[in-house]
Amino acid sequence: MSMLVHAEREGAREALSVRAAVGDGWAVLGRHLRKVRRAPAIVVMTQTMPVVFLLFFGYVFGSALAMPGSEYRAYLVPGLLVATAAGGVMTGMFQAAQDSHRGVMDRFRTMPVSRAAVPLGQALADLVTSAVGMIPMILVGLAMGWRIEGSALEALGAFGLLLLFRFAATWVGILLGLASRSEEAAGQLGSATFMLPLLSNAYIPTGNMAGWLRTIAEWNPISAVTTAVRKLFGNAAVPEDAAWPVTHPVAGSLLWSVALIAVFAPLAVRRYARG
Repeated sequence: MSMLVHAEREGAREALSVRAAVGDGWAVLGRHLRKVRRAPAIVVMTQTMPVVFLLFFGYVFGSALAMPGSEYRAYLVPGLLVATAAGGVMTGMFQAAQDSHRGVMDRFRTMPVSRAAVPLGQALADLVTSAVGMIPMILVGLAMGWRIEGSALEALGAFGLLLLFRFAATWVGILLGLASRSEEAAGQLGSATFMLPLLSNAYIPTGNMAGWLRTIAEWNPISAVTTAVRKLFGNAAVPEDAAWPVTHPVAGSLLWSVALIAVFAPLAVRRYARG
């Protein structure tokens, strides 16, 4: 009987803890959104660069590849949307490092706030700004001739995968930002994440890559998400001779995203709580 009472108490305590984390997380979300409104430079930079890349790759590289220009642009837009989602690593790292090394995290730790709320609020704020930031990329892509060929439900699924992957990538960045030695170190490491989409099928097909490089590219989470988004938008067929995450892109994308959240979110919360 006592064990049953103890289990019920533990369950109630966990429910209260989750409720507190969510409630406090919404409050921290508001703080981050106000911060973005006062200093939008990083958001403008991270959302403007993909549009510049779309114009550059679409009109310069498109003429140099075997695909015709319009076909390559249809191939490229989903890849750049996923590359932008993967940029959550960089923005999450930079913002977490900034708050950590400027004493903001220390002030939060002195408040009666759930330890999970602070990193959760940052991740949610990044998700909101990313959802808004997709709009310019989509509009430019449409102006360049890209079209959503799939059904409305499939298109919603593609956008859902993009946001889920962005959420997962942000948790990776938050952990790395909290673990960084300085803002400068976080900025340098964040800039290096620019290479991740290059080692994937975001910009070019992996079929002509060297064997070892193709294996790395196809097991890159970005490749699975990119293939899934292209499939759901109806922009490209799924390769049949690729690695499992690419031949089963929707399942692979979900598994990669859930795995990243399951691993990095608890680690980020623990790192924040430890100080």
